[in-house]
Amino acid sequence: MEIGVPSASHFIFIPAVLLIGVVIGWILGSRAAQDAMASELRKREARAKK
Repeated sequence: MEIGVPSASHFIFIPAVLLIGVVIGWILGSRAAQDAMASELRKREARAKK
């Protein structure tokens, strides 16, 4: 069984998939960070009212 040189599509497809994954991760991560910050602010406000 010989392992040949990958076709040109590998050099386009693999980086494209990685880039899409990074973008999706960036979007989901920023939303999670915003939600965590909002939750923390609500907790602080609730403690301040007590």
